[in-house]
Amino acid sequence: MSNKLGINTTCVHVGEVKDEQFKGAVSPMYLSTSYAFDGVEVKRYPRYYNTPNQEMLCKKIAALENTEAGLIFSSGMAAISSAMLAFLERGDHVIVQQVIYGGTYNFIVSEFDKYGIEYSFTESDKAEDFKALIKENTRILYIETPSNPLLGITDMQAISNIAKENNILTMIDNTFASPINQNPANFGIDIVIHSATKYMGGHSDISAGAIAASEEHMEQIWKTAINFGGNLSDQTVWLLERSLKTLNLRVKEQTKNAQQMAEYLEQSSDIDSVYYPGLKSHPQHELAKKQMKGFGAMLSFELKEEIDAMTFQNNLSLIKPSMSLAGLESTTVSPTQTTHALLSEEERLERGIKDGLIRFSVGIEEPADLIADIEQAIEKSK
Repeated sequence: MSNKLGINTTCVHVGEVKDEQFKGAVSPMYLSTSYAFDGVEVKRYPRYYNTPNQEMLCKKIAALENTEAGLIFSSGMAAISSAMLAFLERGDHVIVQQVIYGGTYNFIVSEFDKYGIEYSFTESDKAEDFKALIKENTRILYIETPSNPLLGITDMQAISNIAKENNILTMIDNTFASPINQNPANFGIDIVIHSATKYMGGHSDISAGAIAASEEHMEQIWKTAINFGGNLSDQTVWLLERSLKTLNLRVKEQTKNAQQMAEYLEQSSDIDSVYYPGLKSHPQHELAKKQMKGFGAMLSFELKEEIDAMTFQNNLSLIKPSMSLAGLESTTVSPTQTTHALLSEEERLERGIKDGLIRFSVGIEEPADLIADIEQAIEKSK
């Protein structure tokens, strides 16, 4: 099928496993871990990412991100680590955006020294900061936009242009935007990575990762990935394919709700700051308009000092304080205690992550209900 299909049609139909025997309306699930090796076109094995359900879901991932190939993993970190280590070796150098997911930061600072891989973190998300750090041995520019948890926006086209001028590979964590709101490959980014646990899964019951890239780049990633064993079980592959059918419907509703919630929070006297690219007050609002089709369903905000972040969250009755994000239900989290807990207090403050910061994943509930819940929780927390 063509990538020119409409987005809902792509979500529903691209990457289906055809039920040739019984003509069922949904993909059959193939659970075998052992396949024939003689007289077959493809020698299938789960760790080689090519069982029937894996193979077809990869096609859907690629179609959603407008790339030639896709690959699915057991987690977002499995996808990130496999992608980066596929292109890095001893003596290489990678430039990483300063404000990124804490797990990615911890992976780099904990593991790269062991491999003899050099790394530099930028001082901001501006393209010139990346350019200033380029060395002869720089191999990758790694970005995340919108960033976790402050929703900073990085200029993808500018990063791509700098990389191509210097024969450097670009990678992006596109989790917060999802393929519905942003397609980095359209701006020249080489490797697009997702924690598919989030919007792709969308129901808070799947752990998965995904990569979309050219066939040439994916071949190199695959050669590394099969050694790390980060493949996804076929039961979860089937669940993920089912979830992706409603990706556009879910994300559009969540994005619409997030805009309303951000506007409400911005005018609240109990909130110090709101971080959401859909607000005109966001310093990179115009850039977000240029490279995003929608501003996403993630935002963060800082409570006034007199309101304790955990007390507030414990008083919520509808919105759930929860570790992850992007489910149908609205959730909050304190980044200092979860996603960025592995950073020192000094490192967090350098990145603008304060104790009062709350990351808010907006679900599909009616905004009026979410607002009422926030207001009662604030009153109880004063």
